[in-house]
Formats: sequence, structure tokens, C-alpha cells
Amino acid sequence: MCGICGELRFDGSTVDMSAIERMSDRIARRGPDHAGIFSDGALALGHRRLAVIDLSADGDQPMIDEELKLVLVFNGTIYNYKELRAELIAMGYRFFSESDSEVILKAYHAWGAQCVQRFFGMFAFAVWDQRDARLFMARDRFGIKPLYYTLDGSRLRFASSLQALLAAGGVDTGIDPVALHHHFTLHAVVPAPRTILKGVRKLGPATTMTINGSGHIEEAIYWKLDATRPAQALSEAQWLAATREVLVRAVERHRLAADVPVGVLLSGGLDSSLLVGLLADHVDDLQTFSMGFETLGEGGEKADEFEFSDQVAEQFGTRHHKYLIPYDEVLRRLPEAVLQMSEPMVSQDVIAFYLLGERVSKQVKVVLSGQGADEVFGGYFWYPRMDAAKGSALARFSAHYFDRDHDEYLEMVTPAYHLPDVTAALVAKALAQPQADTFIDQVLRFDATTLVVDDPVKRVDNMAMAWGLEARVPFLDHELVELAARMPPELKLRQGGKFPLKAISRGLISDAVIDRPKGYFPVPVLKHVSGEFLAFMHGILNSDACLLRGLYQRAYVDKLLAAPEAWFTRIQGSKLWHLALLELWLQLNVDEPYGSASSTGPSQARTETP
Repeated sequence: MCGICGELRFDGSTVDMSAIERMSDRIARRGPDHAGIFSDGALALGHRRLAVIDLSADGDQPMIDEELKLVLVFNGTIYNYKELRAELIAMGYRFFSESDSEVILKAYHAWGAQCVQRFFGMFAFAVWDQRDARLFMARDRFGIKPLYYTLDGSRLRFASSLQALLAAGGVDTGIDPVALHHHFTLHAVVPAPRTILKGVRKLGPATTMTINGSGHIEEAIYWKLDATRPAQALSEAQWLAATREVLVRAVERHRLAADVPVGVLLSGGLDSSLLVGLLADHVDDLQTFSMGFETLGEGGEKADEFEFSDQVAEQFGTRHHKYLIPYDEVLRRLPEAVLQMSEPMVSQDVIAFYLLGERVSKQVKVVLSGQGADEVFGGYFWYPRMDAAKGSALARFSAHYFDRDHDEYLEMVTPAYHLPDVTAALVAKALAQPQADTFIDQVLRFDATTLVVDDPVKRVDNMAMAWGLEARVPFLDHELVELAARMPPELKLRQGGKFPLKAISRGLISDAVIDRPKGYFPVPVLKHVSGEFLAFMHGILNSDACLLRGLYQRAYVDKLLAAPEAWFTRIQGSKLWHLALLELWLQLNVDEPYGSASSTGPSQARTETP
């Protein structure tokens, strides 16, 4: 829920309140229910609220605790807030609201920076401690909720979206060459703290940052994932029983932390169907939502999974909503979705989640989604391929995952952006971190703690929150992820992956749903690189803005345009779309508000002033 922003000055100046207002305006879609601003000399905070817990004005933010001299802006949900509230009341704290937001304030006062270790949830928040003029910021263990910032010698600014920081001004909009390499190697993933722009950074998952009035910063990582076997070996039956127990508990947390109805995004696949099965007996009038696309051309590929979602909805008696999207709506509204991307995202289903979020938000404010299950329980096709490969950990990973090798990258970008193979170095270092017993343990840990943050999770958050819809991801409950990480990889990869989830689903949902091949959100008009979609990309990549930017080598662009369906990544992404999407994102989010495309070229990075 919500969007946050703020500024802390280090130079003795007061905050530029017009910049706070511009940031708040830019994140307004994340929180349509209330807007608030707090200022305190060198510090100002802005908040846009999506009211989900304690719907009264008592839950509005910025939340000020006059007694404790603390002020909060918070985006997310603390699922165990009721338990923490009871504990804090027993310690003598008095509450003025029923919100999870106030629990953060009291918890910070009681336990300081260590409060984050007690939270079950998704969160990005900032607490201003008026007692010693100190700002404390934190992000949840998996980075489910975003937190971007800009920092220079005179001020820190932060916000829930990169675009909000651009709206405030003073941002170096030059492209970060290292981030660019990550973006084109890891299918748009740019691990924290970098973003595609030199002047914008993001707080890492499971990270806190404390900043005082003079600009001194302390960062700390408060959680790491252990991917080693437990000292006491468990039988298969024990692993499966534990999986069911922890998942049921996680789903209950996600369901109960709301004062509004909670629905489910039901694709008809295993993960979302299992969520429906676990919720159905506990929710009256459970609403489920499925989307499909019009078939592209006569005899074209089927573009919906209604066959399976209908079965699940009928079995559990949900109030089911189906949306069939005309294919011509996809390209027409694609720029809208790109404007809501805090960072460029190349997955074809981004537009699907955007259009789905628009429709679902008219029915409910909160939905559960199955994102994260594949990364946590080994559901993707490339894991077994990596497992069977030979060579170093990096070689096995890169051969089945990297979108393009380094030599091709150098062929793609102009010399101004050439640099060593920084992504290979990053991945090798991440895989080699201690507390992982096997290569697949290393891969799944890297996926769950780094890749999932900046691909499916960010995708769903951006596209749902663009419509004031909170999407919750129970498969990223940290207790469940910790359990799965310690589980033998061969158990997870059995039967094509996600064996523990398949096993605990038997007898609950249909075998036809459990045993069906894994599906991917089909968006035919973007899947087939031809016709209107190809013409759309041709226009972007041959636009004056793209030519002036000088990012891509023209021979490489021409090669892809000449045979677009001959150039796909190892996980079947269109290389041409990767180029076009980044260029479109830059044009819409950077060039349009702040001038011509040439200002973002490699030798012309520009700094705006407020």
C-alpha cells in the first residue's frame, strides 16, 4: 500500500517544499485515499495512502507520535502487527490507532534499528527521530516494496519511484554503464544499489540506512538466507509437512492483515490455485481474477488459461471475474505501462499486469499473487539444465541464463559504454557467498534474494500500485523461503520443479491443474516479433531521440530488425524488444519531462536543478 517520499538537508537549508509536492504528485496513483506532508526544518516527508488497515483518519500519514517524538512514512504491510502490538502494549506503550503503521513507530522506539528483524511483511519506510535529528530507512528482506534515493553533499531525497525523484529535479540522468551491462545481461535486473541512471540509487533488500543531520550514513544488512542442510536431517514426509504448515501460516498472515476484502489473482497455474485452495474455507465470497488475450489472427495461439482457472473457481465456489483483452489494446496502452515502470522491464507480461490491475482495482484493494514460488521452489526450466551442466558455477549459470554474452554486448552498445564483464563478476561473487551447500542452492539463493527483487516482484508492484491495488506475495514469506532454502535441491526439482508444492496440493486442487505443463502469461501481440509490434519497435529504434542518444551500434540494431525472430535470449526473450523497451522508457520517463534525448548521451549526462 501507499507511496512515500522525503528530503533531508545537510547544508543548513530548509527543504524545498515544492519538490516534495512534485514527488508526492508523481506517486499519487500508489495511494488514492489520502495525501499528507510533514516538515521540520531540514526534513520533510510526503505520503500517499492506500487505506487497507485501520481505514479511519487515525491511520493517515505522515504519522506523528508526539509522545515519542517520531514521525513515519510507510509503504507496505506488517503482517504480524497485531502480535507486535500486544507485545508493545504489555511493555507500556499506548496506541492512538489500530494501524500497522503505528506498530512500526513503537517498535522502532522500543528496539531501535533491530525492529526490522521482528517484522513479517513487505515494507519500505522512513522514521524521523526528532530527538536527535536522525532519519532511519529500511526495506523488507526481499525488496518487495521499492525505495529509491538520490544523494549529494547537500541533501538526501527518497521516494517509492524513480520518476518521483526525477520530478523533484537535480538528478544526474546519465546512463550508468555498469547498470546498463546488468540490465542487458540479466533481463532487466539491475541489483541494488544501482539503477539505470547514474544519479538514482535504491536501498537494497534486507538493508537499513541511518542518516544524521550532517549527512553521515550508516548502512546495515539485517538478514541473509542460509541455503545449507539442517544438522538434523529431515525425511521427505517431514519436509512436505513443514512446507504445508509454514505456507498455511503465511497465507493466513497475508489474509488477516487487512480491513478490506482480499482477492486472488488466479492464473489457473499451480501457485495461484494453491492459494485459492488454502483460502477458500476461510473467506466468505472469495473473489478471484483471471485475464486472457484475444487470439491473434485466425488459427493463432490460444492466449488465455481460462480452462484451468474456471475449474479452480468452480471447485471452490469463488466469485470469479474473467477479463478478455482485445489484442489492439495492448500496443495502444503499452506506453502507459512503461510510464509506470520505476525501471525498464522487458518481460512481456508487464502490460498484462497493468491491464489486469486496472480492472481488479475496481473490485478490491488487495490481492494475493503467486509470484516467487518458481524462484523459491525451483519451477523454471533452466534450473535442471544448469544442474546437468559442467564447469564452474558461473559457466553453468551464464550458459542457461545470461541474455547475451559479453562479446555480443560490446557489439551492441557504442564504445562510450564499453567496460569489462561486470555482470559475470557480480554473479560469480554472489554464487560464491558462504552458506550454500550445492550449486543449485547457490542459484536459488541468488534468485530469491537478488533476481526476484528486480524482475517479477517489481513488475507486479509497479503495475498493481499504478491502480492503487496492493499485491501480496505469500510465497515470499521469509519463514517459507528460509525453509525452502534449506531443503535438498533434488526434492524441489523433482517432477519438473516445485515438487513440494505439487505434493501438498494433491487432494486439495485438481490433478489436471497440478500436472499441467508450466504456463507463462501469454501476450501474443508482444510474443511474436512481427506486424504492428515490429513496426512499433522499428519506429522507436530509428527515432531521432534514439539516434541522438547514441547508445546502440547501428549495425547491431539493423541486424536485429532484419531478422527479429532469429534473435532470442536463452530464456526466449526478444533481443529486439530489449533494445526498444529501454529506449522507449528513456524517452517517456527521462526525455519527455526534462528535455531532449541528447542530454542523456554518454558524454552529456546532465544535472537538473530544482
